[in-house]
Amino acid sequence: MSEVLFLDGARTRAALDPHRLLDATAAALVAIGRGEASAPPRIAARAPGGLLGAMPGYVPGLGLAAKLVSVFADPAAPGRSSHRGFVALFDEADGRPLALMDAGPLTEVRTAVTATLGARALASVRGRPARIAVIGTGAQARAQVALLAALDPTTPVAVAGRDPRRARETAAPHPAARVEAGIEEAVRGADRVFCCTGAVRPVIHRAWLGPGAHVSSVGGSHGPELDAGTVGDAALFAEWSGAATTRPPSGAHEFQDLPSGKPVTLLGSVLGGDHPGRRDAEEITVFKSTGHAALDVAAAHVAYSVATARGWGMRVEM
Repeated sequence: MSEVLFLDGARTRAALDPHRLLDATAAALVAIGRGEASAPPRIAARAPGGLLGAMPGYVPGLGLAAKLVSVFADPAAPGRSSHRGFVALFDEADGRPLALMDAGPLTEVRTAVTATLGARALASVRGRPARIAVIGTGAQARAQVALLAALDPTTPVAVAGRDPRRARETAAPHPAARVEAGIEEAVRGADRVFCCTGAVRPVIHRAWLGPGAHVSSVGGSHGPELDAGTVGDAALFAEWSGAATTRPPSGAHEFQDLPSGKPVTLLGSVLGGDHPGRRDAEEITVFKSTGHAALDVAAAHVAYSVATARGWGMRVEM
């Protein structure tokens, strides 16, 4: 018999300490970059109304975990989908199941942390930027704004999306955030841009980006968030090499027709000191996130450690 810790959505989110998660996610990205993480290609079983995806992964020192998530059309929001599932964490030494936790908040927060690590490593302005833009009004945009507020509540953040009411709700957790009239107004003049949309066509255009701007793009599972001009002019970075070599949704829409010889560098190679990152202060940089199971391992490791230390959750005998 083994005892498994169960964390509901609220406890999962509360246990994802942002500072610990930054460190664990950075370690996972470095492990990916150095070939030390184990994560097979995503698989999915398809039903008439959606699919069930499975994403197992292992990161030395962080653990062994698997995410099961269903993706089905959301009747309450035409054109959007709902994601429901859980992450199971196992002991990396003996394989014992340790915990089950809500995949929703775990995925949102670890994705925001990964995008933030990309911005910190690749932006021309290190330390505190003058201005940040967050594009989108869904769950991922809200997670990004909340993380920025937790890490630095004083840097101005411009929020923009199609729905002004949702944009106001997205901006609300950040004391220095304001809603812009449009996406172009939010992006122009921003040092760092976080693009978190369900776009089917580009929402960021090259002409809006100033010299040295950085873009972390985490959405666009149904189409490209960034236009061809941005992708063509920028130095490109990703979590894993498959972002440029596999078809969406595992790969990035933006990377499907890259010019011959244009490289895509792994973010973990920059974080680990194996690649210098941006070449100069004027260069545009793009980090495109498509997700990776090693990042779920990092987040599950942090959530389990924090919850265990604080006595959170319910323990169930298996």
